[in-house]
Amino acid sequence: MIKLIALDLDGTLLNSEKQISDRNKAVIQQAKEKGIKVVLCTGRPLGGIKQYLEELNLLEDGDYSITYNGGLVQNNRTGEVLSQKTLSYEQVKEIYACSQELSVPMNMIDLEYVYEPAYPAGHDSLYPSLLSSSLPFVKRNMDTFSADHVFNKVVFCTAPDRLDEAIARIPDSMKQRYSMMKSRPLLFEIMHPEVDKGNGISVLCDLLGYTNDDVMACGDEENDLAMLQFAGFPVAMDNASDELKSHATFITKTNNEDGVAYAIEQLALKD
Repeated sequence: MIKLIALDLDGTLLNSEKQISDRNKAVIQQAKEKGIKVVLCTGRPLGGIKQYLEELNLLEDGDYSITYNGGLVQNNRTGEVLSQKTLSYEQVKEIYACSQELSVPMNMIDLEYVYEPAYPAGHDSLYPSLLSSSLPFVKRNMDTFSADHVFNKVVFCTAPDRLDEAIARIPDSMKQRYSMMKSRPLLFEIMHPEVDKGNGISVLCDLLGYTNDDVMACGDEENDLAMLQFAGFPVAMDNASDELKSHATFITKTNNEDGVAYAIEQLALKD
């Protein structure tokens, strides 16, 4: 029996207008009334999804989210961090040096700010256009941080063709030491090596006393793969990549056709 539904946002719960449809809202409420926990799993910070948590009535004491692509497990109402995996200052310095060699803009993010170090000439980050309504952006050079400063993730955000070219040139040795994934065509995320949405859900399940057989996970992109691999009920959107679909046992409708609602009705609400 499904006890927890883990939902990606962009391309999954949100339609092309970045909105949650009325049908998705209604069906999620039915799942909640049945006692099923609904957990948003996103690369965004908690502050960046408050609007959606309010719309879905997910701000009660027992409501949680997986943020920073699994790097944090948080209580929605209080913001309490139940689990966190971070990057050290030395690790971020290494990644920044790599970004300079690749000539791609980099941002680093903690719980309070998105930092903008010096960008390569002529290649400003596109990240402000993606995260304009959540954490504030602060211009700050790498050498101004204390040695004990920790970061939740690092991102490269630039034109898709330029980004793909840069990703192909990242040394294999670095790829083996970090968790790296594309979450959108123009966005590449780098995190602690143990960070992914699957690990984040696993941590939350341990806290709640659930197993992977109790979990339905629904997504559409590369950064959703780990949570589909963890879940006993892995669901891919019809608009998902072929790679993600190959790991799903159920293909639902697209994000513009209330695919989340359809999957919940078929897998979690049928007696």
